[in-house]
Amino acid sequence: MKNILKQVFGITTTDIQKLNGYENFNYLISTESEKYIFKTYTSDGDLHDLIEGENEALLYLDNDSKLTPTPIPFLDGTYVKTLTIEGQDLTCRLLSFLEGQFLGDVTQSYELLSSFGTVLAELDLKLQCFKNYTIKARKFEWDIQHLSLNEKFIKDIPVAKNRALVKYFFQQFNENVTPHVNDLRQSYIHNDSNEWNILTTNNKISGFIDFGDLAYSPLINELAVALTYVCYDKGDPLKWVEPVIKAYNKIIPLQEKELSVLYYCIAAKLCISVCNSAHSKLNNPDNIYAFSSEKNAWNMLYKWIEINPIKAENQFRTAAGFDILKSDSLDNKVEDRFENLSEIVSLSYNKPIHMTKAAFQYMYDGEGNTYLDAYNNIPHVGHCHPDVVKAGQQQMATLNTNTRYLYDNLADYSKQLLGAFPKSLNKVFFVNSGSAASDLAIRLAKFHTKNDKLMVMEHGYHGHTQNGIEISDYKFNNKKGEGQKDHIIKTVIPDTYRGEHTNNDGTAGEQFANDAVNLLNNESIAAFISEPVVGCGGQVPLAKGYLKALYPIIRKNGGVCISDEVQTGFGRLGDYFWGFEAQDVVPDMVVIGKPMGNSHPMGAVVCTEALAKSFEQGVEFFSSFGGNPVSCDIGKAVLNVIKEEELQQNAKNVGNYYITLFKDLANDFDCIGDVRGSGLFIGVEIVKDTISKTPDYDLAQHIKNELKNNFILISTDGPFDSVIKSKPPMCFTKENAKKVVDAVRLVLEKYEIKNS
Repeated sequence: MKNILKQVFGITTTDIQKLNGYENFNYLISTESEKYIFKTYTSDGDLHDLIEGENEALLYLDNDSKLTPTPIPFLDGTYVKTLTIEGQDLTCRLLSFLEGQFLGDVTQSYELLSSFGTVLAELDLKLQCFKNYTIKARKFEWDIQHLSLNEKFIKDIPVAKNRALVKYFFQQFNENVTPHVNDLRQSYIHNDSNEWNILTTNNKISGFIDFGDLAYSPLINELAVALTYVCYDKGDPLKWVEPVIKAYNKIIPLQEKELSVLYYCIAAKLCISVCNSAHSKLNNPDNIYAFSSEKNAWNMLYKWIEINPIKAENQFRTAAGFDILKSDSLDNKVEDRFENLSEIVSLSYNKPIHMTKAAFQYMYDGEGNTYLDAYNNIPHVGHCHPDVVKAGQQQMATLNTNTRYLYDNLADYSKQLLGAFPKSLNKVFFVNSGSAASDLAIRLAKFHTKNDKLMVMEHGYHGHTQNGIEISDYKFNNKKGEGQKDHIIKTVIPDTYRGEHTNNDGTAGEQFANDAVNLLNNESIAAFISEPVVGCGGQVPLAKGYLKALYPIIRKNGGVCISDEVQTGFGRLGDYFWGFEAQDVVPDMVVIGKPMGNSHPMGAVVCTEALAKSFEQGVEFFSSFGGNPVSCDIGKAVLNVIKEEELQQNAKNVGNYYITLFKDLANDFDCIGDVRGSGLFIGVEIVKDTISKTPDYDLAQHIKNELKNNFILISTDGPFDSVIKSKPPMCFTKENAKKVVDAVRLVLEKYEIKNS
């Protein structure tokens, strides 16, 4: 190579050092008096034109400050030439060498980052008058505005939950940035101001190198790239944006519409980075440089999802001198709500929350706060899961009709759903909610058995229809309820913590079942319905062996056995996909809802063929929206996500850890009477003391509201509203679980001090 450099540039080389490069090979060339960067690329016509364009930009920027490299001409006066090196034709050029320490090698101070913002803006200000139509027409993966070009790489990301996070931000970019791109200022930008392309001297920025990603793009993308690399190795990313934005804004005043998309542009840059890293690992695993920043990018992406977009935008706005965004007062929001809604449609918490957005296990309010959702089991695979959203969007744009027509979605989803059940449960009726499913299940049971009496569970809840209320002790036994109907037999909840029988080795289950049998008094019955874990009873799992002892007697008395899996199904319990499996039984009917659509309104009754055949003898069954194509595709997406992301196993692993943390907490605080449940369906009973087991409603409410004040959502339930319940989205992590339990510990410590 020394001879070639002498021949084409007229320089005598004393040393050649190979440097890291993403897709090309670069060399540090030393002579007795100068240093240069020799850059080589695989020969390509389009690439040749882009390199010419990059050289034009560098020549345009060339000035006495030497902030950017200067192209060095070949002896014939050209700046780009194809040379044969070691038998390979390579496109080559030579640049001057800039001295300085890399930004990644120095301590980043407020002063240094302020200098970064200033110099970056000065660079962009100069580039605003630059013109090159090859660069302007460039369309490539590393330009944020062309994020979609990276979608093909998502499949190369090996971990399913990581793919889901990336897909989420792709969707958010399409929703929040793409529609506004034409309204954003466009300019030529450096587009790659990472810590290894920025030089520093004496705590000031002294140079920008590597203009290989030069692009004509929305100006705000320059800041998005810069802030990504400034923040992605920091514990609190938003703490570091102010000096850069503030300094940049002094040179090039930013616009509000640019700041409104910056959060999503930063996320897009992170996604581009991890997508290309994953692709490079598969196709060029030896090029360590290509995925050197991958760990930092993933860390920041997971921190970014925890940041409320409103909070981020307000940080950006403050740094740029704009007023922060403010939502209307909560009092006004409440007043607006109840102007047209009845106050019987209640709100959670002493001070309600105005929610504006959600993602996976996080919810965002209108004030910029992020809440860890340890409560909502309806967004089963995570709030706004991108696969579920995409399935709904695509099918909604294709066909949505009712079941009087033939469409493949219905048959496909039915087959997939029933594949998760025992073979005897092979027929399904689709409706729109768990309440509608419970109502239909009772109709099916009565029609099939020609009996009227129903056995229900103490504290059970099965919906808000008339049938649902009549079979829900939680409703009819309320002080405002209608009372127990004559055809309802209510059996005591088989609770081994508070109940008469406490030995949960199977004997208590049999004893509780015998108590229920005695209530039957050999009467004919239509059905027995219960949840396998009684949610409104305080997350109480049925005593071991209970259903195995009771189901045969129900059937002997002419009844059918119904398992309400609206809250417990779809893998939430960890060890089991359906709660009835924990009791080693197979019901005649299963009621499902809530999680099956991940917040899309869906419900169903799954039953035996005999029950379905019997029902066919009656009047036609029809649900306007049950089983529609959109719902079916959403349902399929939910099942696919559960499988792909191994969420049942996650529920087991995280749930076991979560329960262990709570049990450890119970060892330190006498107010925790019982910790129960399985998987991500957990109840923690709050009592005055563990001897008396007297429910402590006030403390339970205090814990709930204090956690809410610390941006953690849990709730309370049970007959005394004294049981802390946690049934979060299934993507909940061990870190999330620890955060909840640590917060409860802090609340209890403060409570004990206050009341000592």
